[in-house]
Amino acid sequence: MTKVEIYTTPTCPYCHAAKALLGDKGVAFEEIIVLDPALRAAMTQRAHGRRTVPQIFVGETHVGGYDDLAALERQGKLDPLLEGAA
Repeated sequence: MTKVEIYTTPTCPYCHAAKALLGDKGVAFEEIIVLDPALRAAMTQRAHGRRTVPQIFVGETHVGGYDDLAALERQGKLDPLLEGAA
């Protein structure tokens, strides 16, 4: 499996939902908490201007937020993304 990174804040319910979905699939991920303005700015730049959390990356692929992650799962495209970019 490829590296998964998720930018979050502690109180974000969508962040918790995204982490739960990945956890249920047994996916290890690196969580980057963006309370520091410099980390938030780095996330925004990497996420093509998106400032909301979570922002999820699978390898170099920007998945987007929780809704985007859940849509990939419903479409059966998440597992191949997780396995294919390793």
